[in-house]
Amino acid sequence: MPYFDFNVPRNVTTAVGQTAFLHCRVEQLGDKGVSWIRKRDLHILTAGILTYTSDARFQVIRPDKSDNWTLQIKFPQERDSGIYECQVNTEPKMSLAFRLNVIEAKARIMGPADLYVKTGSSVTLTCVISQGPHDLGTVFWYRGAAIIHQPLALTEQTASSQPQPRVRIDTEWTDQLTSRLHISKARPSDSGNYTCIPTIADPTSVNVHVINGEHPAAMQHGNKSSASVSISVHIIVYSFTVFLIKRMR
Repeated sequence: MPYFDFNVPRNVTTAVGQTAFLHCRVEQLGDKGVSWIRKRDLHILTAGILTYTSDARFQVIRPDKSDNWTLQIKFPQERDSGIYECQVNTEPKMSLAFRLNVIEAKARIMGPADLYVKTGSSVTLTCVISQGPHDLGTVFWYRGAAIIHQPLALTEQTASSQPQPRVRIDTEWTDQLTSRLHISKARPSDSGNYTCIPTIADPTSVNVHVINGEHPAAMQHGNKSSASVSISVHIIVYSFTVFLIKRMR
């Protein structure tokens, strides 16, 4: 009699748009057939190597004489989340359930959208992707339209006269994907729009302003890892703008 190999992932998480694979392995299949069923509407997606749905995103992959019957779902959307069953037409019928989780990966840069720092201070921009599978790849940082590489010309001379990069990128996995862009001894020329672009997630950005002296709206000092934000000035500016618009009408 056929039997399922249970040593396969059966709770699969993928990001929106990232091809998903559900691997069903059936040993000693003999003359029996394998089908994939969508549980929510009992729709037959595939039977053998044939596709029984008009949705071309679904396809079964089965190498010649292989025991693997893999359901491939291209460009999955959140609505594709749910239970899928791998079935064998024995009597009684055998089935093995798989859960597919399709989620929208979201990136965010910690802190305010406009960051003001003093010339000579250190800046750390932290980009976090807290939703998504653990195969989101990596993160790219841009300043304006230019990608930021580790060995930038932004260097400083140490006591040993060896140039050290002023810009450093650290990316790590814990329970989320975190990428940190460090800039030491910030200069006015470091000002600009910094964008965090994950391989599979919507990008996010922050405007960095390196200034001489204090700024009343927001300021990150020295090596502090978090910015202190004051929203009072933004409220005043907003109120004044609204007042001008009303007067113009």
